[in-house]
Formats: sequence, structure tokens, C-alpha cells
Amino acid sequence: MVRNISLRSRIFATMILLVLIASVLISGVTIYQYRETLKNYHAHRLERKEEQVKQSVRYTLQKTTYAQTTENLHLIFKDEIYQIADVLNAPFNIYDLDGQLIKSSRPRFEIDAQSNCLDAEVLNNLAMSVTRRYLEKNSAAGDKYQASYTYINDNKFKPIGILNLPYYENNALNDTELRESLTGLMWVYFLMLLIAIGLAYFITKYITRSLHTVSDMMVKTDLTKRNKKIIIEESDTEIGKLVTAYNEMIDELEVSAVKLARSEREQAWREMAKQVAHEIKNPLTPMRLSVQSFQSRFDPNDPDIRKKVDEYSNTLIQQIDTMSSIASAFSNFAKMPAQKNETLDVVKIVRLALDIFNEPYIHFVSDEEEIIAKWDKTQLIRVVTNLVKNATQAMRDQSAPRILVTVATEGDKVKISVADNGMGIADEFTDKIFEPKFTTKSSGMGLGLGMVKNIVETYNGTINVTSQLGKGTVFTVIFPKSQSPNKE
Repeated sequence: MVRNISLRSRIFATMILLVLIASVLISGVTIYQYRETLKNYHAHRLERKEEQVKQSVRYTLQKTTYAQTTENLHLIFKDEIYQIADVLNAPFNIYDLDGQLIKSSRPRFEIDAQSNCLDAEVLNNLAMSVTRRYLEKNSAAGDKYQASYTYINDNKFKPIGILNLPYYENNALNDTELRESLTGLMWVYFLMLLIAIGLAYFITKYITRSLHTVSDMMVKTDLTKRNKKIIIEESDTEIGKLVTAYNEMIDELEVSAVKLARSEREQAWREMAKQVAHEIKNPLTPMRLSVQSFQSRFDPNDPDIRKKVDEYSNTLIQQIDTMSSIASAFSNFAKMPAQKNETLDVVKIVRLALDIFNEPYIHFVSDEEEIIAKWDKTQLIRVVTNLVKNATQAMRDQSAPRILVTVATEGDKVKISVADNGMGIADEFTDKIFEPKFTTKSSGMGLGLGMVKNIVETYNGTINVTSQLGKGTVFTVIFPKSQSPNKE
């Protein structure tokens, strides 16, 4: 299925696909960078809050009159914990070293809702941490939740408690901004897509225009005619190189066609000369034998000498007539038909051509009483007589022979058909019957149908044959009513 898609469609689809892929990738990178930035923002914000709370806690410990012990932490931060949390807008909790809750800046009902004892995992991770800090990440009520745990040290840097700072990531505002940004990007990408479609259309049209020109010219390339070259301005581009290669190919084809035509003509005439020489040698041999026989047996005193001379003369005359017919057939084929352009009645001329045949099984039918066309009277008679003569020769072994010659019109063309119920032509011979010197008969040179085809094509017509072995053959000639003969 993909193979049937045109090059222009492939380029167009590729360009649009690239724009879509780029849009998706840019959107994905934008979202990823936004998430990473937001993640770093919350991490740094938590660290700042934590550092501020720790500084306030250290300041409170320094100014207190109570001994800096775990047991006195609830007294030291009895009121100060609320002041610190309110000023820094950062609620926090204080645990003893065993993880029991000592003091919280949260209201009482919130304290009851949370655990009053830390998990052993938290205590172990905090104790094993090199930085003396442990960060717990979790989710709560659909929001991301983080909690940092650090030790509270006395003046001698001895741990006396654990500071817990909970942090909830509220991304509602940030997500709204992200959606607005993505919406704006989508409109920008949509506009880019429209621009890309327009550019892809014109670019692919520009690229494939030259390719269409080259392909059209290649389709029209004909070895029998002079082909036109392609002229374009972009001679340095890839398309220009392709056009240059095509033009060079046309030059080479033209040279090759000339050489091939010359070679074919020479070969045809060589074959024709061989055939003519062979046909002429056939009667020369009996003529030589007759002369030699007459020379050895000649007796002027023979009483039957007159009769023998007549027989000898008749033999020579017969062989001379055979050679004369061979020479006439070769001359008629080799000579191009006279290219006359007479206005004539095809029905009348065909009927006139059939008058020379005396066979009663030849029938003539015409759809119209008169069909006017421009042709050559002599050549038309020659075409009809050759086709009918071939048909009569195919009737020799037919018990009920029949030949039907019809004339009809097809639009602005004339159609002449010669149908017989003779022996027919084998399929392997159908494509060869119009070749010079080809024949299925025991005598003759096979020039008749070749000459007919030559005449018909000279007048821009066509001739074809349909045949069934043992049932008959139909020759059909079609030519325009009014058209000048082809002088090429």
C-alpha cells in the first residue's frame, strides 16, 4: 500500500509529521523542565524554611534559663514554638531522641490526628545519615508531602531532640500556569502546523514539478521519432542533473536509432537479395538442364525435331515467366506507393477491384451505397486484390468456400474487411505474416501482405488479422476518410 503513494505525498506527509513530532517533543521537554524546576523549587524552599527554623531554635536555646536537656524541651519551647512557627509561617514538631512527640506548633486537634511517635525507619535513617538529616517523601490528600528530620543540639553539639518540619507541595497555582502555557503553545503549534502545510504544499509542488516533466517526457519517448529535450533553469540541482542525464540519453538513443534503422534496412535488403537470388536460381536450374539435354540429344534429321523444339521452347518460356513474376513482385514491393490524394468512392473502387475475380463464392456487402474518401485509386485496388487473392488461395481444400468483402464507416474512418472460411493461420504465424519474404505457401515470395501493410500505413491506416485454425481468417483495414498520406 505504501508503494502506491506518490513521491509528492510522501514528502508532504514527512514534513507535516516532522512538525507534529517536533511539537510533541517540545511540549514534552517543556513539561519535563517545568516539573524539574518545580521539584527544585520545593526542595530549596524546604531547605530555606528548615534553616530558618533551626536558627530560631538555636537562638531560643541560647537565651533560655532552663538546662538544655531533652526533659526541658517542652518547657523551653512552651510558648516560643508558636511564635517561631507564626513568624516563619512554618509549622514544626519537636520529638525526643526515642521518637516521642514533645511539642508541636499545630493546634491540638491536628496533633491528635498525627502520630505521636516516629517510625523506627525514620530514627534509623536519621541516625545513619552522614549529614545528620533525613528527608521523607510521601503523598497526602492528593498533594505531595515532604518532611525533614534533623537533630536539635545543645551548646556542646550533643543531640537532645529531633526537629521535624512537614512541608506540603501546593501546585494548584503552578499547574494552572502550566495549563495556560501549554494552551498558548498549542495555539502556536497549530499556527505552525498550518504554515507547515502551506509550505509543504508549495515546496513539494515545486520539487515534483520537474520530476513530472521528466516522467512525462520519458513516457513520450519513442525510438522511431525525434524526441524533444527538457529545458530547465536549475541546471546545478539534482533535478538538473537528472534532466541532463535524460537529454544525454535522448542524444544516445537518437544515434542508436539511426544506426539500428540503417542496420535493419541493410539486413532486410540482404535477406531480400538472398531470397530473390534463391527464387531466381530455382528456374535457372531446370533451364540449364533443359538446354544441356536438348544440346546432347539434338538431331536435325529426327522427324520429330519440330515437336521437341516446341517442348524445349515452352519449358524455357515457362521458366522465364517465373523469373519475370519474381522480378515484378520484388519491384512492386521495393517501390514506395505513389502518394496521391484522390477523392473517390470507396464502395465503387472495391467493387471494381473484385470484378477481376471470377470465383462465384466471393461476395460483397456495403453498409452504404457511397463512401467518399481521399485515397489513391491504384493503391486501394492493389490492397483489395492482394487480400482477396490471399483468401482465394486459402480455399483450395475447402469444399464450400466463401469469401465476404465488406465496406463500412466508423466515424471519420473507413473499414474494409476480407473474411474467408479457409484453413486459417496458426497462432505462431499471426505476428509474422506481414513480414517481407514470410509465406506459408509452397510458392511465391511472401511480398504481398508486406506490400499491403506498407501501403496502408503510408496513408495513416492500420491493418490487423484475426484467425482460427481450420475455421477461417479476417483481414481488417481501417484508414481515415480525409487525411494526407504520411510522407515520412
